[in-house]
Amino acid sequence: MMAIGVMVLTGCYSNNCPLENTVTCNFGCYDAEGNAISYGDTITVTTLMPGYKTVYTYRKLGNMTVTKDYQDTALINQGYTETTSQQRKDTILVNKKYGASNIKVPMSYFNEEDTLIFAYQMISLKDTIKIRHSSFPHVELPECGAYRFHTLRTVTATDAAFDHVEISNPNVNYDGSINIKIYFNGVVE
Repeated sequence: MMAIGVMVLTGCYSNNCPLENTVTCNFGCYDAEGNAISYGDTITVTTLMPGYKTVYTYRKLGNMTVTKDYQDTALINQGYTETTSQQRKDTILVNKKYGASNIKVPMSYFNEEDTLIFAYQMISLKDTIKIRHSSFPHVELPECGAYRFHTLRTVTATDAAFDHVEISNPNVNYDGSINIKIYFNGVVE
């Protein structure tokens, strides 16, 4: 009876699963001539999500303005006025990264196009990258679980801080290689 229990436990154990198993699209930073750089500005990357959400803003004379994603009746009872507005359901993927030589962002599983907004601290304009891709499930071993891998089809970008972008490796998986190269038109140091 004891030998059966040991066999069951060892049958479920596998050390063949990859340790580095986060699937991200990896962006490398380069100057306009193609030299790898650490970009000297603070970068925030946001993705545009479909749909809108209601945002509640509360104001009261002499107090700070409060913004919430839900209605707060306690603030109304305290004398705050409430206004509502519709905002996009955007998500911050990278928040205030300074001196980036590479940027890792997850990709959507079920959308064929991801739209990323790159905002900078020293530049008032923002850059937009649109990535068309396909997504498919990947199973290394059943006990390791399933992952979503992606194949990059096209990438386009605006040119506020970018000179241009290009796909360097279309296979987005957990191997960590650079998938998209961003060539900056000026190096901020």
